[in-house]
Amino acid sequence: MNAVTLEVASLDEVKRRARGAFQGHAQGTRISFETPELLFKLLTAKRWEILRAMTGAGAMTIRETARRVSRDVKAVHGDVHALLRAGVLQKTEAGKIVFPFDAIRLDVTVSAA
Repeated sequence: MNAVTLEVASLDEVKRRARGAFQGHAQGTRISFETPELLFKLLTAKRWEILRAMTGAGAMTIRETARRVSRDVKAVHGDVHALLRAGVLQKTEAGKIVFPFDAIRLDVTVSAA
């Protein structure tokens, strides 16, 4: 299964994993956010719906994405571009968008301040 982990991780943790990867230790595919607030600011309910609709579905147009989530194309366009800027979605050479994963894991730990 081609899964991605969306996580909250400090810069030190990301650097530690990068060093491990350079030493040949598998780290898995991850998209990291510095704080839970940044993660949840990006992953609104509507954007999460887009990711769920695109998971395992291959490349598609924004219009097709909007159809799958039963939303206005203009609104989906804005959400898709926010996800592209964050590196969560990718754009193909043909100009379609893709979420190249079959599963999504969330890794968020909240502890006392």
